Amino acid sequence: MTVTSPMDAGPRLRVPTNRLLLGAGYMLLSALLFGIGNTAVHWAATVMDPLEVVFFRNLFSLLWMLPWALTAGAPACRAVLAERRLGPYVTRALTTLCAMSAWFYAISRIPLPTATAVSFAIPLFVAAGAALILRERVRPRRWAAIFVGLAGVTIVLRPGAAPIDLAFLALVVHCVAAAGTILQMRLLSRRDNALVIVTFLGLLVTPMALVPALFVWTWPSWSVLGGLALLGGLLTLGQLAMTKSLSLAESSAMMPYDYARLPFTAFVAWIAFGQTMDPWGWAGALVIAGSALYTMHRDAADGRKTALERAQRA
Repeated sequence: MTVTSPMDAGPRLRVPTNRLLLGAGYMLLSALLFGIGNTAVHWAATVMDPLEVVFFRNLFSLLWMLPWALTAGAPACRAVLAERRLGPYVTRALTTLCAMSAWFYAISRIPLPTATAVSFAIPLFVAAGAALILRERVRPRRWAAIFVGLAGVTIVLRPGAAPIDLAFLALVVHCVAAAGTILQMRLLSRRDNALVIVTFLGLLVTPMALVPALFVWTWPSWSVLGGLALLGGLLTLGQLAMTKSLSLAESSAMMPYDYARLPFTAFVAWIAFGQTMDPWGWAGALVIAGSALYTMHRDAADGRKTALERAQRA
């Protein structure tokens, strides 16, 4: 049995139901792993500087990926170097480091559910970046959805209700840098598979992250190192699960399931730290999620329309 998914590129493209269900399962698994992983980041940032946590997170993620990179993935990794295609990986590593550093700093000082709700604005920044940087056509309805989503961010943060400090500004920086990373990911994934992309990310970000970490360095205990190793494994598995989901169906069909991160994170943060989010935060999260879902729906609809026009011209 097959069904037409929301991400259909054309009127005749159908995706098997089992692929959609499997993709949804991987995305939900990714949301759960990121929820647990971000809770672990919050814990780690209470015992050491967030910049040092960034370094160890990437170091252990790289160690998790090395067995594959040195065996089955070696030919694909060598091809990137032989064809001198490392430049885009370097720029993506820089934006990833910026996004990760800002995120780790923010969630060390802001309740996890609140930070997670604001991070749902990332697809809105992706849509804006696609228009401004990649010169993709964005119609007025999508711009309206973007501004509605940003209004949702102000509902969550409520300027005036509490001082907007450096942690909240870091959260906004995270959203912008993460959007830039996703836009670059679109370009890289046209040529290389997910495992190659994740491996080179670790190879490049780890030494980059070491430089700022040295300025705040303190040696962690063995128990903290064990927790950091687990953290790296959880977030790497979450990243791979998300990538696998997006390989089974396009983002417009799969990304809505990523919003399960909020209830997962809220539950884990409540169990671990007693953190909660007030009704205003949940209302703002709904506004952000609704506008982001509408933006993805318009992306899918525009893709179908473009494919239909090309088919008619052919």
